[in-house]
Parts: sequence; structure tokens; C-alpha cells
Amino acid sequence: MSEGNIQTVSDQLKSKIQGMDLNFKSDEVGTVTSVGDGIAKVYGLDQAMAGELVSFDNGVLGLVLNLEEDSVGVAVFGEDSLVLEGDKVKRTGKIAQVGVGDSMLGRVVDGLGAPVDGKGEIESTDFKPVEIKAPGVIARKSVNEPLQTGIKAIDSMIPIGRGQRELILGDRQTGKTAIAVDTIINQKGKGVYCIYVAIGQKQSTVAQVVEKLKENGAFEYTTVVAANASDPAPYQFLAPFTGCAIGEFFS
Repeated sequence: MSEGNIQTVSDQLKSKIQGMDLNFKSDEVGTVTSVGDGIAKVYGLDQAMAGELVSFDNGVLGLVLNLEEDSVGVAVFGEDSLVLEGDKVKRTGKIAQVGVGDSMLGRVVDGLGAPVDGKGEIESTDFKPVEIKAPGVIARKSVNEPLQTGIKAIDSMIPIGRGQRELILGDRQTGKTAIAVDTIINQKGKGVYCIYVAIGQKQSTVAQVVEKLKENGAFEYTTVVAANASDPAPYQFLAPFTGCAIGEFFS
């Protein structure tokens, strides 16, 4: 081979090497060893983080809950019958988070913050982790502004302030939801954002609440987090955390 041909081959090799795309992505993949009661035991995810989302072979998501010496426990966001022993599990590298901001107002979402109202995707630019440490007592602002429920008997006897927790106790069908819905409706025009979290209720019951809020013009400043009775247990477990994350953004 002549010197000119050698030089040509050398130049071609150099151009090929310079044009190579060296970007590559490695995924940590584990294997399901057992499944039961909505919990999957996974072997091989040594670097998994507590609260991280993982993806199963069939596209079902899971949440890493407990980290053990040789395996991790994953709560399955779907029918655990779809997850079989030997299935592969891939890390997403993302801690469970929910979209927050004004785009969540007037929407109905599930326990992970995904829309379930048929209005399309929620365009969120801000996200908050679902599980986050609450601010300490010293860091919190003192409760100094009243919050009216709109029910004279309650407002005259029980002082309730913005930022205060108030427990509504009562047997079934005694009006607990009615008090909460009336309170949300009474916040119209007062600059208060409301988050209603329904856990383990029938879809028809949640639909009735949403309809009543719409009728009274209260839905535009309200977010409904619905983890219905038919939803998998992990959604019902995460729903209150999701509601708090959405509310703490506004606070």
C-alpha cells in the first residue's frame, strides 16, 4: 500500500473517531424476587434511594419504601398481578415528586399528582418532593389571621386561624364533608387556596364534591386529590403527602 493510501485511511479513521458520539447512559436494573399485597421485593438495586420511583417491565411504576441489606421493598402503583417474579425493575433516579403552582388549581389529580379529570396534561414548571420534612415551630409564622368557615355556630365558638390544623371528628353521614366543602366555598375572594384530599371514597362521592364546588365558583382556587377506593393502596398512602406538598407551595 502506498504512502498516499495509508494517509487517506488514517484521515478517514480520524474523522470517524472525532465524529463518534461518546454519550451513553447506564441503568441499574434489579429483579423481582417476590410479590404480594401490593409490595414487590427486588434484588439488585443496590444504589436505590428511599422514596425513589422505579419502573417495572410492563410500565407499572413503583415506590421504594424500605431499604434492606440485600433487597428493597417496592410499593406497586397498579395491579400487583401484573408484576411477576423474575421481572426486571429499572431505576428512574427520581424521588417521587408532584407538580405545584397555579396550574394545579381547578384540577382533579391522583395520589401522584397526575390528572384524572380528562382535561389533559398539567403544565407544571415547579415540582416538590412528595415526602419533605415539615418546617420547625420556630421557622413557622405565628397564626394571627382568622379563617371563617361560613358556619356561624363554628365561627362563634371555635377560633380557627390560617395555618392552623383543625380536626373534624364524627361518625359517618354526620356532615364532616359538608363542613369542609362549605369552608372551601366561603373562601371565595379571600385569597385562600384550598386542597381537598379524598382517600378511599367512591368516585361518585368525589364527583359530587367537585360539582358542588363548581356550582359555587370555588373550584377555580381548589385542587382535588382523589385516591379512590378502587385505586391501589400506594396511591391512597401517598395522597395526603401529595396534598400537603401542593398546599405548602402556596404557603
